[in-house]
Amino acid sequence: MAPDSVGAVTVKSRNPLATFVLAGGTFLMGTTEFIVAGLLPTIAADLGVTVADAGLMITVFAIGMVVGTPLMAVLMLKLSQRTALCLSLVIFAIGHVIVATTSDFALVLSARVVTALATGAFWAVAAVVASREAGPEESSRAVGIVISVGMLANVIGVPVGSLAGQFVGWRGPFWILAALAGLGLIAVYRTLMHNPPETDAVSDRAEFKALQDVRVWLVLACCVAVNGASYSAYSYLVPLLMVNTGLPEVVTPFVLLGYGVGAFIGSYTGGHLGARRPYSVLFATTTGTLLVLGALCLVSQQSVLTICLTVLLGLFGVSMHPILIAMAVRLAAGAPTLASALCTSFLNLGTAVGSWSAGLALESELGVLGPVVVGTAIAALCFIPLGLLASRQRQVVSA
Repeated sequence: MAPDSVGAVTVKSRNPLATFVLAGGTFLMGTTEFIVAGLLPTIAADLGVTVADAGLMITVFAIGMVVGTPLMAVLMLKLSQRTALCLSLVIFAIGHVIVATTSDFALVLSARVVTALATGAFWAVAAVVASREAGPEESSRAVGIVISVGMLANVIGVPVGSLAGQFVGWRGPFWILAALAGLGLIAVYRTLMHNPPETDAVSDRAEFKALQDVRVWLVLACCVAVNGASYSAYSYLVPLLMVNTGLPEVVTPFVLLGYGVGAFIGSYTGGHLGARRPYSVLFATTTGTLLVLGALCLVSQQSVLTICLTVLLGLFGVSMHPILIAMAVRLAAGAPTLASALCTSFLNLGTAVGSWSAGLALESELGVLGPVVVGTAIAALCFIPLGLLASRQRQVVSA
């Protein structure tokens, strides 16, 4: 039997209102993580730092999620899902208020770490809620809905925030995100108020014991490579568009919009197709990401081709997320919250490694093309854990 048989579906999925409210929360989380990418020149000029240094706002956010997401998930195991989600939104709002009111770059970076803790906790719990509502057969599709709506951040939140930042200052979008978090707090509280707290709390030892399957860790390795490839290029896409492609800064939000449209379609389609043939979709999208980044290295001075490739990068690069998250939750059946948290953590480890190494490449002789070269190399490496995962799955199925 082929590995893809693991993802077969036979039951129609359920997606109650709570799932879409949680998706609204992931919209805020996705916006805050990458809105900086569209505001890098403005932030750097206002705070008196280089563009590469301003990019650290993306890197430290990712690092905060790497460290904080599993930690917050374990700490929140004894809380009801409603309480955990509401607490995350409160911390999220506070972090944004701090960023919007200070000019101390060190404090800005610290606040981004605090915001990342809240974001990671919210993502982990929201994914588990969506997965449980759908059931094991439809988990990747349900998670795909949450993530795809969250990807609207790249369609709407990041481009609109970037455009607004050019006219009202980069701090304005952070104030708006803080206010929206307050509204999200009310929506989550009202939607989940009848959901009882988890009375069958799992011990920390049982949670970690459920992660002994080597396939879980191969999935996590794939998460690192997937995001490392995509977001090394995306984090510094605006400098590439302005320098190599020759587009004016005012146009770049619309190119980011194209990336967001691709990411939205990719995350939903990936979750849908991955429910039936997860490994086929993973190999196909990894190949697509590698080819897109390789082509971008060659034609970044051609505006039409670069814009088209940017859309395709969003389409292929994000489509793997719901498949990997659902796969980890399913394989670590005794520790769904921790597995989901670790997926979020390792995805952001990829973002941190990718954006950091891309920042170094940006200041090298490669210049604005450096981040794309880094992404291409990481995309090639993604086939190693993916191949091992498929091989291990064949062994388990045939046993």
